[in-house]
Amino acid sequence: MVGVDAAAGVAAPDGTTDAGARQIMARRGRSGRPGGRLTGLAGRPGTVGSGRPVGRTVGECRPILRHSARPSPRVCTAVLTHPEFDPVALQLGPLAIRWYGLMYLLAFLAFYLLGRWRVRHTHDGPRTGLQPSDIEDLLFHGVLGVVIGGRLGYVLFYKPAYYLQHPLEVFAVWQGGMAFHGGLLGVIAACWLFAHRRGLPFVRLMDLVAPLVPLGLAAGRLGNFINGELWGRATDLPWAMVFPQSGTDLPRHPSQLYQFAGEGLLLFLVVWIYASRPRPTGQVAGMFLLGYGVLRFLVEFAREPDTFLGLLAGSLTMGQLLSLPMAAAGLYLLLRKVPAAGAAG
Repeated sequence: MVGVDAAAGVAAPDGTTDAGARQIMARRGRSGRPGGRLTGLAGRPGTVGSGRPVGRTVGECRPILRHSARPSPRVCTAVLTHPEFDPVALQLGPLAIRWYGLMYLLAFLAFYLLGRWRVRHTHDGPRTGLQPSDIEDLLFHGVLGVVIGGRLGYVLFYKPAYYLQHPLEVFAVWQGGMAFHGGLLGVIAACWLFAHRRGLPFVRLMDLVAPLVPLGLAAGRLGNFINGELWGRATDLPWAMVFPQSGTDLPRHPSQLYQFAGEGLLLFLVVWIYASRPRPTGQVAGMFLLGYGVLRFLVEFAREPDTFLGLLAGSLTMGQLLSLPMAAAGLYLLLRKVPAAGAAG
């Protein structure tokens, strides 16, 4: 379905991550003062949405030769800055259509169209017993699973103590706070309910659903980037980006775009191609679980940990700890001995 995740907090000025960031700034020789003008595409001034500047750059200077014994000349370059898009994509009188809402809509639309195509043109239809018209009901179950599971996952995985003291705020979803791993569990539960009501094979249904999910994740990560949330850790890579929403001018990994490309586009291609041939029951779902678990585990090294959690056991983030059992479940589904899909009918 759609990519949902916990919103990152603002990095603490004296936190461990920012201390490392200051070392990066020292290596780069940054002055910390804005340099250059506000620019749009191709270096021209530009605005977006409500008229906010696009493509703002922050000047910085760094030595040409880092390891020379003699002082080296300093070359000034520009650091990308997040454009701070207006979160409202379209205003129709009192109705405000937000970018993140549009990303959810795109995710559900992709699920619907791809699901109907797979049921009509691939082996998924005969194996699951579904008709193209059944995808609408499946999507309805999936939407409920994403919203309910995503919210409960955030509450239970990320801030259980807070919501135990403020139980009514569990329902304040408009304040933000969704978790992908909770949304995944919600979708699995919704698919089990759908399969149970229809008398369908549950694991084969999950094999149908798995290739439909990554494009929704891509849309969700694009929404994260537009909103300027879930930014990455500080870095001195050439494509580093300053996120003013973080409360600092540190250049950071645009980790939302990493996840858009990895957990979204790349995972879609891998699972879609893998599912193009009949596979033993559960292996397509296993490929999705393993692929997402590994990709999410890796990208977390570039993503800023949640400030209210920090690094946990083994210096891992909550996202990494939740991805490990997910990858293990996927590996189990891929390696277990089951009859081939064609033999099973």
